[in-house]
Amino acid sequence: MLASQEASPATQCRFDQARDDGYERRRPETTDLYKVVAEHWPAFRARAEEQGGLPRFVEKEFEEYLSCGILERGLARLLCGVCGQEMVVAYSCKRRGFCPSCIGRRMSDVAAHLVDEILPEVPMRHWICSLPWRLRCAVGFDRHLCAGVLGAFSGALERSLRRRAKKAFGLRSVEQAITGAVTFIQRGDSALRLNPHYHTIALDGVYVRGEDGELRFHPLDPPSWEDVAQVAAWTYEKLTRVLVHHGRSLEGLDELPDALASEHPVLASCYGASAGDVQLLGEKPGERVDRLTSPVLLTPTISDALAEVGGVNVHAKVSVDGKDRERVEKLCRYLARPPVAQDRLSLEPEGMVRYDFKAAWKDGTRAVRLHPLDFLARLAALVPPPRFHMVRYQGCFGARSKVRDEVVRGGARSKEPVQLELLPECEDEADPSAAKNQPSRPARSSRHPWAYLLRRVFSVDVETCARCGGRMKLVEIANDQHDIARVLALHGLGPDPPVEVDPMPVGQVPLAFA
Repeated sequence: MLASQEASPATQCRFDQARDDGYERRRPETTDLYKVVAEHWPAFRARAEEQGGLPRFVEKEFEEYLSCGILERGLARLLCGVCGQEMVVAYSCKRRGFCPSCIGRRMSDVAAHLVDEILPEVPMRHWICSLPWRLRCAVGFDRHLCAGVLGAFSGALERSLRRRAKKAFGLRSVEQAITGAVTFIQRGDSALRLNPHYHTIALDGVYVRGEDGELRFHPLDPPSWEDVAQVAAWTYEKLTRVLVHHGRSLEGLDELPDALASEHPVLASCYGASAGDVQLLGEKPGERVDRLTSPVLLTPTISDALAEVGGVNVHAKVSVDGKDRERVEKLCRYLARPPVAQDRLSLEPEGMVRYDFKAAWKDGTRAVRLHPLDFLARLAALVPPPRFHMVRYQGCFGARSKVRDEVVRGGARSKEPVQLELLPECEDEADPSAAKNQPSRPARSSRHPWAYLLRRVFSVDVETCARCGGRMKLVEIANDQHDIARVLALHGLGPDPPVEVDPMPVGQVPLAFA
C-alpha cells in the first residue's frame, strides 16, 4: 500500500469537477441502465431462487456491475507532485457481459492490438454470418458447439477464397493460397435478443510464397453474389455434420441443450424468452414484447452481397483498405462493441424500459418496450458462460500458423513476456467517433493501460496534470471501507455507500420462470 497524502483546501474544491482538458469522472449511478439494474436486480434474483437460482457466473456479472465505477466500493487516488491537483479512479468490474464501460475498454484494447500488432496493411473485408433461430440457444450456451459452427463458417470462407485465388492467379493447388481472419462473436442483436452471430474481418485476398521464398499478398476482386451464396451453402452443409457430431440435428433444435435445461432451468428460461422475443416475467408471459413501429414501412434494401441458405445468412458488402489504419481500427471497434448502447436506453414514466434501434427494421420496427424484469432476463442471456472465448484467430493469424511471424505487423514481438500496468483500469468507455491523436505505443503488455487508451481514443492524458502539466502519481489505493470513507470525506464526496434496494415488497405475487 502506498502512503497516503492529505489534500490541500485548494485541491478539495476542484476534486470532483471536470478537468480542464475535458476529462470527467464516470458516474454510472446516474445512467438509466444502472438505475434499472440496481432497482430490479434483488426482485429478479429472488424470483430466480424460487425456481432453482441463476448460475454463479450470471449473478457475479450483475453484482460486480453494480460496483463498477462506484467510489464507495474502492478507488485509487492520484496526485500531481507539482501543484497538488488530485483525481480519483474508481475500480472497474472487468466483466464481459453487458457493462458498457468495461466492454468499451476491452473493445478499444483489442482494436488497438489488432491494428498495431496483427492486421497487415492489405485489403480486408467484413463478413457476417447469422444462424437459424432454432440454433441460437444451443450455440449461446455450448462453447464447443459454438466453436464447431464457427469452424463450419470459417472453413467455407477459406475454401471460397482459395478456390477463387487458384482460378485468378493460376495456382497449381489451393494449398498455395494462405488466408487469414479474425472473428468476433456477438451474442445479441439490436433488440437485445439472444442472437449469437459471427463478425469476421478477413483478408480480401491470399498470401502466396514466391519462387524466391518470400510471401506476397495478392488481392482478389470483390465476391459476386454467387460467391457469397456458395459460402452460405457450404456453411449450411458443414453445419448439419457439426450438429450430428454433437448429438443434435436441425429438426431437434427446438429443445434446449440438456445441460442448460437440467442444470440451469432459470437461465434456460431466459435464453428461450430472449431468443424467441417473448415476455418472461412481464404482464403477459409468453406473448411477444411490445414493439414501436414507424407509421410508414421502410423499403427493404436488396444487396448483391447478401445470401441465405437454410437459415444461414452471409453478408460481405463492407471492405477496407488496410493502409487506412484509422478506418481499420474503427471497424475493429464496431465488431467488438458492447451489446447495450446507453444512449438508446430510456426509462418511461410507467416504469417500462425502452430500447431504440440504431436503424429501423425493414418492417418499420424502431424500438422495443420491455418490462424491467424481462429486460434483466435479456441481460442475463447476453452474459457469456465461463471459458467462452469471444475473439478467435484463423489462418495465418492463428497462434499455430507457421507463417504468422511473416504476416502479422508485430511479428515475434507478440510473443514477448507480458508486463503489468501501473494505473488501475477502467473509467470511460471508448467512443469510436472521438478524436484519435495516436500516442506512443506502450511496452508490450497483455492489456493496454487504461491511461494509454484514453490518450488514443479521447486525446486525454490523465497521467499529466491538466492544470500545470506535472506528472500524476499513484499515491494511495483504498480498498477497505475505512480508507474509502476517509478519502471521500477528505474531498467532501460523502463516506456513505450506495443505498441497498430492498427485495420485492411483501405480498407481491411472484411470476414463475416458464
